[in-house]
Amino acid sequence: MAFEINTEITINATPEKVWVVLTNFEAYPEWNPFIKSIQGKVAAGNKIKVRIEPPGAKGMTFKPKVLTFVKHKEFSWLGHVLLPGIFDGKHKFELIDNGNGTTTFVQSETFRGILVPFLRKQLKHNTKNGFVEMNKKLKELVEGEKI
Repeated sequence: MAFEINTEITINATPEKVWVVLTNFEAYPEWNPFIKSIQGKVAAGNKIKVRIEPPGAKGMTFKPKVLTFVKHKEFSWLGHVLLPGIFDGKHKFELIDNGNGTTTFVQSETFRGILVPFLRKQLKHNTKNGFVEMNKKLKELVEGEKI
């Protein structure tokens, strides 16, 4: 059983400018309302440590494997709760160059595993709201930056 969350926002800046803010993981605690921290060497194949705090839900720390880290384009990871197959999440950030000085920032996640049906309501509301809030803050920060 799978469940997907897909959010997007248009940011009035180039993908290069968005990427600078998105990948400044040390600053996440200062601005990011959803992903409170990303620690470790972020590169495809590496495991990192991520702390998320969805609004209205209990936060969690997990150690996903980085799947993609393509400069100015895409960053994704695959995380598991307990063991693979119980509750897996493939999280993806995508930057689409609109060719006019703007970027469409897409944040999505596909959840799979036996716990997904039991967590669907929380994912649909709390987790999705976390994505939306992060997208808004990223837009505010990037559009206010002089990069």
